[in-house]
Formats: sequence, C-alpha cells, structure tokens
Amino acid sequence: MGLFILLAIFFVCVVIGLPVAFALGIAAVGTFFYEGLPLLIAFQRIVSGINIFSLMAIPFFIFAGELMFHGGIAARLVRFASAAVGAVRGGLGIVNVFSSMLFGGISGSAIADISALGSILIPVMKEKGYDDDYAVNVTVTSSVAGILIPPSHNVILFAVATGGGVSISQLFLAGVVPGILMCVCLAVAAYVIAVRRGYRAEVFPGFYALFLSFVGAIPGLMTAVIIVGGVLSGIFTVTESGAFGVIYAFLVTVIVYRSLNWENFKTAVVNSVRTTSMVMILIACAAAFAYMLTFFQVPTRMIDFMYGISDNPIVIILLINLMLLVLGMVMDMAALILICTPIFLPVAIAIGMDPIQFAMVMMMNLGLGLCTPPVGSCLFVGCVVGEVPMERAVKSIWPFYLAILSALMLTTFIPAISLTLPNWLVG
Repeated sequence: MGLFILLAIFFVCVVIGLPVAFALGIAAVGTFFYEGLPLLIAFQRIVSGINIFSLMAIPFFIFAGELMFHGGIAARLVRFASAAVGAVRGGLGIVNVFSSMLFGGISGSAIADISALGSILIPVMKEKGYDDDYAVNVTVTSSVAGILIPPSHNVILFAVATGGGVSISQLFLAGVVPGILMCVCLAVAAYVIAVRRGYRAEVFPGFYALFLSFVGAIPGLMTAVIIVGGVLSGIFTVTESGAFGVIYAFLVTVIVYRSLNWENFKTAVVNSVRTTSMVMILIACAAAFAYMLTFFQVPTRMIDFMYGISDNPIVIILLINLMLLVLGMVMDMAALILICTPIFLPVAIAIGMDPIQFAMVMMMNLGLGLCTPPVGSCLFVGCVVGEVPMERAVKSIWPFYLAILSALMLTTFIPAISLTLPNWLVG
C-alpha cells in the first residue's frame, strides 16, 4: 500500500502541473508520514542527495556551456562543418548533424544544442530551399548527441544515482563511440531524405577555406579536449575540470573570439543559475524518492517481475529499453536518470550487462524520448525555433527515429561499442 501511495501522490502532483522536482519531494515526504517513519530521515535524505562533491561539476559544466553558447563558438563550428561536409546532396542536413556532434561535445546539453545551432542553421536551410519540417527534424534528433558525447552532466547524474560505484571518466569515454555512431546513422537518414526530396548540394569552398574554418574552430573544440583530457590524465578531478572549463571558455570567448559582451555574459550567468537551481532541487528531492523505492524493495521486485516474464536476457533488455523509452516520452530526463537507475541497473547487472554499457543505453533511450511527443522538450524547442507546428514535424520525423533506434540497438547488443574506449584508456 505504501508504494501505491508514493506513486499515486507523485502522479497526481504531475497531472495538476507541479514541477517534477516538487512532485518527487511531496510524494516522498507524504509516504514517510504514511509509513510512520521519522520525518528527520526524509530531510536527511534530501540534504545528503546534494551533499556530494562531484555534483559541483554540474554547475561548472552548465556555466561553461552557456558561455560558449553566447560567445560565438556555435557559429564557428557551423562554418567549419559546412566547409567540411556541405558539398554533398542535401549537405546542410549533414552539416546540421556534424555541427551537433561538435557542439554537443562542448555544451553537453541537447537544449543548448537546439537553441544555439537551430537559430543559426534552420533559417539558412529554409533560405536554401530545404523544407522547414526537415530542418527542424534534423536539428532536434541530432541534438541527442549532446547527451552522449563528453562532457555530459547527465552521466554525472547517473554516477550519483549509482551511489558513486561507476567511474565518471569511464562514462565520459563510453559516450564517444555511441554518440558518433548515432550521428552517422542520422547523417545517412538526412542524406537519403534529401535525395528523395531533391535538395541540391552546396558548393565546396576549397581546401583553403576549409583550413581557415578549422583553425577558427580549434579554440572552441579544445574545450572538450582539455576537460576530458585533464580528467583522464589525472591532472584534474571532474569537478576541477569543470571549473577550468569555465575559465577556458571565458578566456576564449573574451580574448580569442572577442564575441562575449556584457549583456551576453549576464544572460549566461542568469541561465546557469536558473538551470543549476532546477537540477539541484531535482537531485535533492529524487534522493528522498529513491530512498522510498528502496524501502519498498522496488529493485528486487523489478528483477522478480522481469524474470517472471522471461529469463531470456535479450527479452529482458528489450523490455528495459521499451520501459525507458516510454518513460522518456512523458518525464524529464534528469528525474528519470535518478529514479530509474536504482530500479533498472540491478536488473541489467543480473543479466550480465556492464553498468557503463547500461548507462549509454539509458541515455540513448531517454534522449530519444526528448524528441518524442507528448512531452518531448527538444521537439518542442525545435518547433518553436523553426516556427513549425509540432504535428507537422512529427509526421516526417520517423526516419530519424529509426536512425537513433538503429544506433540504440547496436549499442545495446554490441558491448564493445561503449566499452572498448573506456577499457582501453582507463581500464
């Protein structure tokens, strides 16, 4: 009965429009009352949820991403991507995917990717004769790369949700190959659709222009290299790398590019504070909610439930994928990482899946959910930026869904895709 009370309060709060973070906290505290547990424990869990040093990396990564977003790095990455891969049929679609791969590895945020690149590329694609729904769909689905390619604050949340038992360095590395694989699949889909719709190729600007655009993009691209390289080499901890990333992003946008003015800086600060506050409140409340899930033995029940359906590992992992995908369609990604990791990770481990691989499978499922109605925050933002009705975009987005699903299935059933790089470089 206690578990029913917990879930019922949560869903009622969500339905009436409360933010997910508050819904989690109210449901947890309400269930504490129902079970007669000391309320002090609830608040101890809430405080301990954010009293973790590695979480300090999240506001640093968010602030670094905002500085780079408002500091002109996105425009230079688009210029480089256009020079590199624009001279093929439907080249701007592939440029969009390639730009998302580059910027996603710097910002670590799908929403930032859409906001930065969408505002640049979608109007250009329309001007060049591309359909607006195609431009929006490419931008929205390729933004998922920011969730996988390091540095991503979402994998830090996963590490926290596991209780610190998974290396953040390994999680960073594990996202590289799946992220690139997904972008390749999306680029193929973008090319095929472009050929069917008869979009023309762009003119190759020449190797000298390609070289100049690459040189201009190097300072921005080095942000991710320095952050991830510093962690892997042992020079920085993850938190220290985030702080250094902020300093580096500030210096690049102010001294090298000279494109960050005072107004943009204030906007970056305000956005970072707002986003960080939302994330931290969510983490704190989710910690109390996850404690109650453990109290009611939900992870153990989930394992029994899965094995009650089938003892075939393939069937079980497909069920996990389906559940994560459906949940990702209706709930916030950060909340789902914190709630679902303690539930599904023991099941994945029980069937022999490595936690690092499971993290990538979870990120790809929830990332696809961000592009899918009815909630689909990435799809919503992309439609707003591209001025396209969501209903129209959804009608033609399915080839891109299939591309992400193809990369997801490969990552799910070929462990080497996500495990080779971290095992090779970290061990």
